[in-house]
Amino acid sequence: MQKRKQQPEMQNNDKMTLMDHLNADLFAQLKAKKKELEAEQQRKKEEEEARKREEKRRREEQKTFEELFNESNLDWRKFK
Repeated sequence: MQKRKQQPEMQNNDKMTLMDHLNADLFAQLKAKKKELEAEQQRKKEEEEARKREEKRRREEQKTFEELFNESNLDWRKFK
């Protein structure tokens, strides 16, 4: 008989969420930390994109005449 009474209590405990177990202050700290980490990740992503754009711009500036000529779509036969 006691076993049957304990099972419903255990089922109720299983349905409890993490927020139910943590106090409000700790939950607020975790949320703030999550936002901080997301902002840091976004900042790093933006920095990486800016670095790649700058690297591409520098590579474009440093191209030789041959590289520019090879990339050109012009066909010298059309201008004879």
